[in-house]
This record gives sequence, structure tokens and C-alpha cells, in this order.
Amino acid sequence: MRLLHTLARTRASFDDPNLVSHAGLVPLAALAERAGLPGLAAAHVRPDGDQGANAGPKVACLAAGMAAGADSIDDMSLLRHGAMGTLFGGIRAPSTLGSFLRAFTWGNVSQLSRAHREFLVSLTRRAPLLPGAETLAFIDVDATQKRVYGYRKQGARFGHTKIQGKSLLVRGLNALAGVISTPLSAPVIGAVRLRGGNAASSRGAASLVKEVIGTARACGCTGLIIVRLDSGYYSAAVISAARSAGARFSVTVPANSSVRAAIAAIGEDAWTPVRYPRAIFDDQLQAWVSDAEVAETGYTAFASKKNQQVSARLIVRRVRDQNKKAAHGQDELFPVWRYHAVFTDSPVETIQAEAQHRDHAVVEQVFADWNDGPLAHLPSGHFNANAA
Repeated sequence: MRLLHTLARTRASFDDPNLVSHAGLVPLAALAERAGLPGLAAAHVRPDGDQGANAGPKVACLAAGMAAGADSIDDMSLLRHGAMGTLFGGIRAPSTLGSFLRAFTWGNVSQLSRAHREFLVSLTRRAPLLPGAETLAFIDVDATQKRVYGYRKQGARFGHTKIQGKSLLVRGLNALAGVISTPLSAPVIGAVRLRGGNAASSRGAASLVKEVIGTARACGCTGLIIVRLDSGYYSAAVISAARSAGARFSVTVPANSSVRAAIAAIGEDAWTPVRYPRAIFDDQLQAWVSDAEVAETGYTAFASKKNQQVSARLIVRRVRDQNKKAAHGQDELFPVWRYHAVFTDSPVETIQAEAQHRDHAVVEQVFADWNDGPLAHLPSGHFNANAA
């Protein structure tokens, strides 16, 4: 047996009229209808022209297609395979959905964001998305650089991203996201914005922080909310946005001269060893043997900016920097440490606050899902279509 066609010309199609390729969309579509997705899209999203008509069913089609694995306009044809037309009504052709997206302006993208916020609020009333939100919730804000190819992608620019731990310039578009979670839940997308590929991390972050906090409150996060951010969002505007919206903040601090001076002033007796999953408990010392230690001191950020100073806690984690190439027996003359500082007004105790900040990495799960799903290809050359 041999393949009669090249792989580039081979295409699998699920076209049996009596079978369904994505039956899991049945409960998903039912939940979306109960939460009002088509109605919210129809009420709020109004692109101009004939292509923008019937926004409700078209938005529902796009959401269903992405949930089923579509990452391009052509992939939306999966909604028309087999007996899908028997289960679902109002299915639009991929070309119709592509024209619909290309009719979007930036104002229409904002309308879609409003529909998303109201839909998420409605969804949390019908499904336990955020258990424990009445006690504690986290909002993680971060961005991802999505590489694109070709010269017709509007907004594609070179921006920094990390690949295997190295910072590289990658030509693409930049997506800023705010996700909501609790200690008992998976992250839920509260807001997302697409930006040009060369956008600075903090661009638009302050307004997004306010938006996500409002969404979280509407979704039932009535208790303590902590906004977690990395050093790219260490700015007076972002921290002020979180505090003015009634939330606490926890942000990684870049190692500038004032931060280094504050760390140097911490006494040796102030450091507490922290227990990591691979730490070893020493029976003789009755302590956890670990290379990491945590301490806390006071700190005033943005001291040079008039009326923008913020005084809060500086929580520092230090890890022993070892030379793995040193020969056996060549011990160090004195310990060398690497420091990681977090500026926060979290009310919890030091060790817990430091551990909670490290859990900011949960946002990377969202980015991994995006890159393996709907964000695998930004399907259009139009910036607003991709933003939608």
C-alpha cells in the first residue's frame, strides 16, 4: 500500500450524513444559549454593512468552532460536516464568518468585549466557575507575543518574547489578558485585548486591570481580590488602578538601585527557609533544608514621582547561586544569592504571600491553551478581525 497523493493535497473530511463529529458541542451550545450568548451578541455587537448583520448566530458559530478546535476561517467548515446541520440551526458558511469578522471596527471589538463580560457574569450564575470567590480571588494580568508570518498582517511588529528561557525579538501581534481564578478553580478569561507586536507590556494594562476587577466583582468575587503581575507592569498607573478599584496588588519588582539597597538592609536573622516540594527535612536541625529563604521589609515605590508614591511590603526570596562546574570539594568561600523581590499590599503572612505570587504562572496555562487552539493562527490580515 502506498499514498497516492502528496500530504499537501491530502485532506480528511467528516462527511457522513448520519454521524456527528463534535457531539460535545450539544451541551456546550445549550449552556451558551441559557447564559444568553446569542442574545448578548445581537444586542451589543453591530458591525456596519450587510456583512455585520445577524451578529448573534455568527458569534455563536465562531465560539462553537473554536471550542471544537478550529483555528482558521476555513476550519469553521467543521460545523457543516455530517449531521451537524441536524443538531444545530443557523450555521453560517466559513466565508460568511470571515466577512463578518472583517467588518469589525475597533468600536465593534469593544462591543464584543462588553458582550463577553455580561456573558461571563451570566455563566457564573449557572456553573460553578469560581468556587470560593466570596473569600479570595486572584486576577493575573500578562501578555503573550504571537508570531505571525507574511507581510499583510496589520499591526505585526517585532516584540520581545521568551523561547526556552531566552528573550528574543519575534515578529507578531501581542495579546494582553486578564484572567480570574480562585485557589479552588481553573483560570477564567476576564478580558483580552490584541495589541501591535511592539507594544510595551504596560500599554493599556491600567484600564484592563480596572475592567477585570469590575468583571470579577460582578461574577461573585466579593471577598479579597489580589492582582498579580510581573515586572513589566511595575508602574504607578497600574498599581493605582488596582487600588482605586478596591483590589490589592502583588507585582514583581525590577532590580533597581533602591530595591537593591532595601534588600541589602535586611538582616541575616530575618530570613526564613521556605519549604519547596523537593526540600529535605533535617531531623537533627528540625528544619527544612532548602536553598530558598524569604524575608520582608518596608518599601516606598515611585518616590521620585510627585503624589504617586506607594508604601507597602517588599517580600524578597533569595536562592543560593551555585557553580555546578566547580570540582568536588571546592566549596564556596561565602554564599552568593540571587534575589527575587515582590512589592505587595497583600494582607496575608509573608511565606503565604510569596507563594501566592509565584502562582501567577497560572496565566501561562491560558496562553498554552490559546496557542494550541484558537490562537494557533491569527486568521485574518485585518487587525480588528483578529482582535475580535
